[in-house]
Amino acid sequence: MNKFLVFCSLLCVLSGTSAAQSAPVIYPGAYQTSSYLPLLQGKRVAVFANQTSVIGSRHLVDSLLQLGIDIVRIFGPEHGFRGTADAGAHVANYTDKQTGIPVVSLYGKKNKPSAEDLKDVDLMLFDLQDVGVRFYTYISSLQDYMESAITYNKPLLVLDRPNPNGFYVDGPVLDRKYSSHVGMQPVPVVYGMTIGEYAQMLLGEHWLSALPAAGKGFSLKVVPCRNYTHKSLYQLPVKPSPNLPDMATIYLYPSTCFFEGTVLSEGRGTEHPFAIFGHPTLPDTLFSFTPQKKDGASSPKLQDKLCHGWNIYNTGPAVLQQLKGQLSVRWLLQAYEAFPDKESFFIAAKSGKTEDYFFNKLTGNNHLMQQLIQGFTEQEIRASWQPDLTAFKKIRSKYLLYADF
Repeated sequence: MNKFLVFCSLLCVLSGTSAAQSAPVIYPGAYQTSSYLPLLQGKRVAVFANQTSVIGSRHLVDSLLQLGIDIVRIFGPEHGFRGTADAGAHVANYTDKQTGIPVVSLYGKKNKPSAEDLKDVDLMLFDLQDVGVRFYTYISSLQDYMESAITYNKPLLVLDRPNPNGFYVDGPVLDRKYSSHVGMQPVPVVYGMTIGEYAQMLLGEHWLSALPAAGKGFSLKVVPCRNYTHKSLYQLPVKPSPNLPDMATIYLYPSTCFFEGTVLSEGRGTEHPFAIFGHPTLPDTLFSFTPQKKDGASSPKLQDKLCHGWNIYNTGPAVLQQLKGQLSVRWLLQAYEAFPDKESFFIAAKSGKTEDYFFNKLTGNNHLMQQLIQGFTEQEIRASWQPDLTAFKKIRSKYLLYADF
């Protein structure tokens, strides 16, 4: 308990240092140690975490170990426990050198903890920094983790973190026919919820494949953030993955990740992924760049090929002002219009089925692809989203933990 008091004192010092600032300092759920340490003490704990799972400048796992918490297993998402792997890359199981704790990868062929993984676990903890975008795979990892907790009757503790894109709701809503690990549920691309709110929605809407056993209530506890609302513009202290290096990119990501489903480079292997995009066949009068192998992009699309396209990178505040609280398809429309061979613009699915096109998995249906082909305007495309967005917002409102925008 002495360690606990020392740790709380440190947090108080940090709070006092920031208190002079005009806006209240936002503290993620992990900082609320007095709310959840009693739940962990004397328990064998499994932690789902990555490099964003920090308290101040220290990793959550290291902090909990210092406080005497018995962590028996660590689970890692896409990009791995330390957050250095490429998007979609296989990360093997290993033992963490810093702690000696076994790390089990939950991305790729294995998405869920098994009975063997959880046989010596009393409580499962989840703490990942989401970015509030449906195709960012951490909410899919959350769902898989929740379903294992229910299946093996383990209590689940979610340490909530602010959503850096939590100040709006926008984009096409997913049709379950197009469900995949880049989108499992009928939510829009930008859903305006924290990971804790989303967990409550998964449970409350019965969207999970596993259901609590009769007579055994599933225990889900969310430790909320302090001083956060859905009007907050939260600045991430740690980049959530290798190709989201700053706030400008995080704001652009919902609008430009669609290029991953096209033959154009989405900017991986450049200085500004998701802010630079193009292709060798576009006019050479446009911005030129060459994707190259680098950390987080070991084999980027169109590697070492001279591409022409656009560089829309700017400061975070400038990007916010440009987007005006909306997902934009203007760059997608612009690229499709300029691309010379429109029949090859989208990466074709081997099966030929519309639901297998990666572009459609990202958008959650095949409507946007067809709208691009048919020459819809941005205004017409946005109008088509509104009925589904209205229905989703009614569902969303039931699970909010924080004041809305």
